[in-house]
Amino acid sequence: MFATRPIAKNKRIIDYAGEKIPNRESLKRERRYLKQGHIWCFKLNRLYARDAAVGGNVARYINHACKPNCYTQVIGETIWIRAARNIRKGEELTYDYFTDGEATIQCRCRPGCRSKF
Repeated sequence: MFATRPIAKNKRIIDYAGEKIPNRESLKRERRYLKQGHIWCFKLNRLYARDAAVGGNVARYINHACKPNCYTQVIGETIWIRAARNIRKGEELTYDYFTDGEATIQCRCRPGCRSKF
């Protein structure tokens, strides 16, 4: 996903939408999604997650990066993607997924990155 116009630091860009599900259910779904090379579930808190594969929006296409230009902020039951710095028009939007899963997907945030998430 790429910026269509300049974005100021700390600006709310988009909310990460999706079905609200118990974390136990998100673990089951993530195993299925990981086989396809995707991560769609985002933890809201210790009890719930959002599954962007069900009722999600384009925020689910924002890629992971080890040195991202965005960050996430959970306010109540809303997950906001915000600009970590000023972002130029045309720049790819990224944030750190901070996953706690099996780390099976190779990071491609930059050539030679050896991280997994």
